[in-house]
Amino acid sequence: MYDTSYRLIRDIPVEPEYDVVVAGGGPAGVAAAVCAARLGLKVLLVEATGTMGGMGTSGLVTAFDPMANGERMLVGGLMKEIVETMYARGYMSPGIDPNCWRLYYHHWSPFQVEGYKRVLDELVIRAGVEVRFFTRLIDADVDAPSRKVNGVVVHNIEGYRYIPARAFVDSTGDAVLADLCGVPCREAGRDTPHIMPATLASLFTNIDWEQKEKINEQAGVEVRKAIQDGHFTQPDPFLVGLTKVGHHVGYLNGGHLFHLNALRVKDLTDGMMFGRKIAEEYLAFYRKYIPGCEHMEHVTTASLIGVRESRRIVGEYELTIEDYTSKREFPDQIGVFNKFVDIHPYECSEEAYRLHMEEKINRFKLKPGEHFGIPYGILVPKGWENLWVAGRCVSSDVLVHGSIRVQPACSMMGQAAGTAAAQSIRTGQPAYALDTEELVHTLRRADAYLPQTTVSKGMTRD
Repeated sequence: MYDTSYRLIRDIPVEPEYDVVVAGGGPAGVAAAVCAARLGLKVLLVEATGTMGGMGTSGLVTAFDPMANGERMLVGGLMKEIVETMYARGYMSPGIDPNCWRLYYHHWSPFQVEGYKRVLDELVIRAGVEVRFFTRLIDADVDAPSRKVNGVVVHNIEGYRYIPARAFVDSTGDAVLADLCGVPCREAGRDTPHIMPATLASLFTNIDWEQKEKINEQAGVEVRKAIQDGHFTQPDPFLVGLTKVGHHVGYLNGGHLFHLNALRVKDLTDGMMFGRKIAEEYLAFYRKYIPGCEHMEHVTTASLIGVRESRRIVGEYELTIEDYTSKREFPDQIGVFNKFVDIHPYECSEEAYRLHMEEKINRFKLKPGEHFGIPYGILVPKGWENLWVAGRCVSSDVLVHGSIRVQPACSMMGQAAGTAAAQSIRTGQPAYALDTEELVHTLRRADAYLPQTTVSKGMTRD
């Protein structure tokens, strides 16, 4: 039944087989599950929290990163469907124009978090995806020689369950399933010199948005005065500013949790507590230093830390910063993107902040009208038959990871992974040898923007 080197102390009930099990219900997981189900597969989506959306909901990062390049919308498919539906329902932030995601260069699209949750609920229900909230993936049953996953073990209030399936998508963000399967992964802080800091986002209300531009301009200046005044426990000069998500509501993606290792529970625990302390200090800062925020109130901190990097798999191809800067197109690309390389400062200092801004503005930023390709091979652990990875744990180097780790790119990767799983099951083609020409054509029919003039049956490999 369930043969693994991991020790379990009780018999586990075995469930009927699914076509696809998707682990993680963030933007990548939702896209993988919905798109696979729309292609006729029996899909189970397992999510550890009580909502889908990941960083956009549980993490309160309530703004979609740039989806256009100043000339056209790059992010099509399910992500486009989601944002257009949210706009039609009135769930995008007041004053937001559709050109924010259809056209504008490096423009964010803020949204209302509860509306996003509802749209995702409806999407999976209509597609026929079975969703299990409050359910964690805890083990995997693997045929190691053939690099094939037979099933997974999950746990929730009903106990343990063994779930067999024909294909699996890891969209956990931390490559939890891939790691359990024995896939080689690179860990931030172990295989890299640094760990990009995390952030605990917050929602605030009673903001005078008539002074919006003045609020954020002044905050960038006044934060340094507040540091000199000894206002903050942590003298962090980096402040993104408040983003309008309601008539009086804003979200703050502010306050770094430096050196936090998201693969260590103590770091996550300490980070949540320190993040709440930082949020309280920002509330006091805005009230004291920034006109228009004198009566600001703190609504809540997120229930999920905004982790920027943890594990990344070793895939059939590793996307690199050279691919980004050369604006490389791939025959097997499953998405194109334009966002700048967003590597947050590794240290709490003015010098680290200066270097961050230099990279963000001058060194790694594509121009309007430009884009780079995201190839299929970064979704496939090297040599694996029925396992795909989508989201911020795909195969890339640290710098380009700073561009593709965000919600719209994760959604494109998830759609490709779910579509590839459906093709694999239908044709018998393994993940590592999928006909990528067919995959590209299927994604195009699903409204993905894939402008490559040449396609190939084989993926791009290192």
